[in-house]
Amino acid sequence: MTSMTITVGGDIDDDGAAIGERVLSFESWEGLARVLTGERFRLLRHVHASPAPTISPLARSLDRQYRRVHADVTALEQAELLERSADGLRTTADRMRTEITL
Repeated sequence: MTSMTITVGGDIDDDGAAIGERVLSFESWEGLARVLTGERFRLLRHVHASPAPTISPLARSLDRQYRRVHADVTALEQAELLERSADGLRTTADRMRTEITL
């Protein structure tokens, strides 16, 4: 099982991640919320359960507009939460743990 730690606030040195674990850090809650919206989280869960070959069938299965799903896939790729290859779309982790520093 691959895992990722998402940190919010604090210092990168204080993230508490294990050696070799992937870490995605955000300066603030708002930064995290801009990248991982409710619809994008739904998309990640869907792709994790049912990988899609391309964006078109993914948009149909989610009953969403292609252009909006494309924008979400692009944002999730930039955050390295999703990747696109010749085999299709897939999540980059099976589990995400979030740590929030006050």
